Amino acid sequence: MTPIQVPRRDQVSPANQAIFDQLQGQLGFVPNLYATFALSGHALATYLALQGAKSSITGKAREVVNLVVSQVNHCEYCLAAHTALGRMVGFSDEQILEIRRGTASFDPRLDALARLARHIAQERGRADPALLDAFFAAGWTQEQLVDVVMAVGDKIISNYLHATTQVPVDFPAAPAL
Repeated sequence: MTPIQVPRRDQVSPANQAIFDQLQGQLGFVPNLYATFALSGHALATYLALQGAKSSITGKAREVVNLVVSQVNHCEYCLAAHTALGRMVGFSDEQILEIRRGTASFDPRLDALARLARHIAQERGRADPALLDAFFAAGWTQEQLVDVVMAVGDKIISNYLHATTQVPVDFPAAPAL
């Protein structure tokens, strides 16, 4: 495989250069995976719009989906990034490892979410009715179910881009399970 080169700011479109400048200001760097999206004139802005879209799945719940799906897809890049983000939203290292396994015994509501998100990712959207019942019994809504599916899709996009390109991971590596 010919390695994909992470583009520098001067190698991307002017629109993507502006996004690089914003990311640099917000994060202090442009993550390699975001830079890889910028190989397309439109993909980076489109992906960031999807990631930043309004959702009923936010904060810890969003990181549960991100960690579970990234584990299902064995995405070392996203596991590294979302382990760091998981810590930032308040998960302990032990909780992050448990979430990656598809459970969250420390929180019944997040546990139902983790189990469902894992199954959706593994079964390509075919949800087990018992897991759906448990999700709703834990207090989640139909709106949140739709937003979970959107969050799974968001994460699959970045997982697949990394799997395809194998760009270098520029976050501290996530611990192995």
